Amino acid sequence: MKSISVKELAAMGQDAAIVDVREDDEYADVRVAGTKSIPLSRFAQSLAEVPASGTVYVMCAAGGRSAQAAAYLEDQGYDAVNVAGGINEWQLDGLPVVRR
Repeated sequence: MKSISVKELAAMGQDAAIVDVREDDEYADVRVAGTKSIPLSRFAQSLAEVPASGTVYVMCAAGGRSAQAAAYLEDQGYDAVNVAGGINEWQLDGLPVVRR
């Protein structure tokens, strides 16, 4: 499975298709602007919500859940990349977030 750092992802700008697999309450508290929320708890049932073309960058809190989702997407034929460190690392690096 491919992986990317939060700094590398941030450098891509708004064009990167980011899917956040944290649960709704986590996503509501803090998120990266422009991300699509598809919680891991209903990820398989919500596959139609994942962007169908291009690379999909998968994010969670620290990288564990997103690794599971990215592996699942790869099995389904998607070009998926895990975001190492997730939103926690994103915030530690001082990158911009949206808060509730």
